[in-house]
Amino acid sequence: MRETQSSELSPKPVSFREVFWYWLKLGFISFGGPAGQIAIMHQDLVEKKRWISERRYLHALNYCMLLPGPEAQQLAIYIGWLMHGIWGGIVAGTLFVLPALFMLIGLSYVYLSFGHLASVAGVLYGIKPAVTAIVAFAAYRIGTRTLKNEWLWGIAILAFLAIFLLQTPFPLIVLTAALLGMVGGQLAPGKFTVGGGHGALKHSYGKALIDDDTPIPDYARFGLKRFSTIIVAGLILWSSVMAYLTYQYTWDGALTQMGWFFTKAALLTFGGAYAVLPYVYQGAVEHFHWLTATQMIDGLALGETTPGPLIMVVTYVGFVAGWTKELFGSEQLLWAGIAGACTVTYFTFLPSFLFILAGGPLVESTHGNLRFTAPLTAITAAVVGVILNLAVFFAYHVFWPQGLQSSFDIVAAFIGALALLALVRFKVGVIPVIIACGAIGVALNDVYFI
Repeated sequence: MRETQSSELSPKPVSFREVFWYWLKLGFISFGGPAGQIAIMHQDLVEKKRWISERRYLHALNYCMLLPGPEAQQLAIYIGWLMHGIWGGIVAGTLFVLPALFMLIGLSYVYLSFGHLASVAGVLYGIKPAVTAIVAFAAYRIGTRTLKNEWLWGIAILAFLAIFLLQTPFPLIVLTAALLGMVGGQLAPGKFTVGGGHGALKHSYGKALIDDDTPIPDYARFGLKRFSTIIVAGLILWSSVMAYLTYQYTWDGALTQMGWFFTKAALLTFGGAYAVLPYVYQGAVEHFHWLTATQMIDGLALGETTPGPLIMVVTYVGFVAGWTKELFGSEQLLWAGIAGACTVTYFTFLPSFLFILAGGPLVESTHGNLRFTAPLTAITAAVVGVILNLAVFFAYHVFWPQGLQSSFDIVAAFIGALALLALVRFKVGVIPVIIACGAIGVALNDVYFI
């Protein structure tokens, strides 16, 4: 009886200090990719703390799913903003990625300084096949949820062939898929209504601090002046840093090009990190030569072992780029890596703050359930093909490390098969799979590497 009565009462107002410590804690425990991070926030904020109702939570999530960028971090920004205004959103979004930033800087330093050691090589040897399996599993998981008819299957296949056979740039694939979605939405609208909502509301966890009928606070109401101010502030934050980098290092300098390239990458991450990684690979490995293909795969392995959005792997890319390019001379490699990591992270995540802080008031003006449009449904289908290509790319480099003319690495393939079986059949989490495969790599070290 007492529990029922407590659930009927709204929680007490939450101080800024309390939410600060919560977002910091979340930054350290947000493993499991976007699905895991969204589930953690739902369990904490909707079920346990009741800071926000499930309907309002899903309403915010649907908006974040429509945007490019890491949806879990954007959801944290949205809820932080809804609770404590602009500074609440900035703190929530920053703390969501800050622990991962420091962890990846440390791991990147260890990798570049001690990656030649047999023990470290053994860990990476076991993790690489696991990463290949994780990417293949991502294609399977998104595909089974998205490819519900022959139209979407066709778009996915075309996207795979375009990037696999023709090396078509990822932005062109996104644009083409969006155009196909626009046309398909007119010709066969029923075929492009897949996706959108996240299920019917089945649970009630009691009254929430931000409940279904809680009035919108003044700072969350749309106003042209407030909207314009946020857009201008965002442009200043972006252009001032770009101008400084251009002045200090010229337009062709590595840090300047990192800022420009990862700004574009941030605006193309429809479908999550796995979708944009081929674009990052094309630019960072093939065009700019900031790192090698092997280093890119190793970076994804490190990114999978840290909390925060998987797109945080770009922090590693920036660190390796700064280190290998010796931006500040051969005696300042660590500081060059840190500069590259911070530059890339800044430009990758800045747009997410603008999308939420500027667009949030428009979303709060109506509590109707947002759905994917036909172009975005088509883009999601194309993303499946792009992710599958990424899995093929990883498999090629992991299972044939010296090229197709060399022998097939049956041990790595066996580890990858075990990882895929654990993910698909036994629903094991990503982190346990990576830890287990890393341990297998260490166990095989004496036999396989020496």
